[in-house]
Parts: sequence; C-alpha cells; structure tokens
Amino acid sequence: MLTAVVCGLLCGNRGYTQLVERLHDLPVAVWHWMGYTRRPPKLDCFRDLLMKLDPAVLEAALTAWIQEVLGLEVKPDQLQAVSVDGKTLCGTLRPSVRAVHLLAVVDHQSGCVLSQCRVDDTTNEFIAALELLRNMVLEGRVVVGDAMFCQRALCEQVIASGGHYFLAVKG
Repeated sequence: MLTAVVCGLLCGNRGYTQLVERLHDLPVAVWHWMGYTRRPPKLDCFRDLLMKLDPAVLEAALTAWIQEVLGLEVKPDQLQAVSVDGKTLCGTLRPSVRAVHLLAVVDHQSGCVLSQCRVDDTTNEFIAALELLRNMVLEGRVVVGDAMFCQRALCEQVIASGGHYFLAVKG
C-alpha cells in the first residue's frame, strides 16, 4: 500500500480519493508489480494506514529511499533551496477560454517538481502559492521566488512553517 501511496504522490495525487481512483484505473500488471494479488484496497484502507503511521518515521524512510535512488546526500544543517514559479502551458489558449497557468515548487538539487497546482482564473500566483506552500514541509528549506511573491502574508507563512525565503526584487 505504501508503494501505491508513493507512486500516487509522485504522479501528483493529492488526496485519498484521487489516489484510489487512479490506482484502480491502472492495468492489472501494475497492481501485481505493486504486490497486490487481487484488487487494491479502497479509500478507507489507505486512510486508516496513513493515520496509524508515525509521520516522522515515514518521512525518514522516504528521505533515505530518495537519497539512495537519486544519489543525493542531504545534510540536516544544510538548507535546501526550492523555487516557486508559474508558467502558462503552451497550446492551452482557446477562444473565450483562458490558458492553463500552473504554479510549481521545484527542488534545486534534484530538479524535481515537489508540488504543483493550477492557478485559478480568478486569482494570481501569490494566492495559489499560499495554498501550495501551506501543504509542504518547509523546515530546512529556502523558498526562492521573484517579485510576485514579495508579499507579507507569504513570507510570514514560510517563517511560521520553519522555512526561510529569498525573493528577488528589481528596482
């Protein structure tokens, strides 16, 4: 079940419902690769499992696994830089519909996208960044961004989450 959770997170799933729906849409061969001999469990099983796990132990195990797979050494006293930036997807602009705009948090060391969300048409990157960063562990990280993110609320949120920020302002 943890394999399914990790694979789901790497694929961008954000919640039990999305995880279970995508898992059940996968081919049977993938289920077997993950260790299931029958149909994968439903939503409540994943919820119950994750509620019983100690978050610190799970994070330590995932960190060790990531370091082994990527060959990265993360030192506890070393700050990790992550960038927050938005991009408009090419080819998504249609008549009478706004183009799809995504906001992503990218790890500098690995180059991997840690989290991503769509920026709603009625808001901007700053508002989306507040929600995106609220769901991330920022302790030991430096959030890097451009002038769009130079907002008191965002900086206070990063500090309150145990992180640091470095925001470039021109002029």
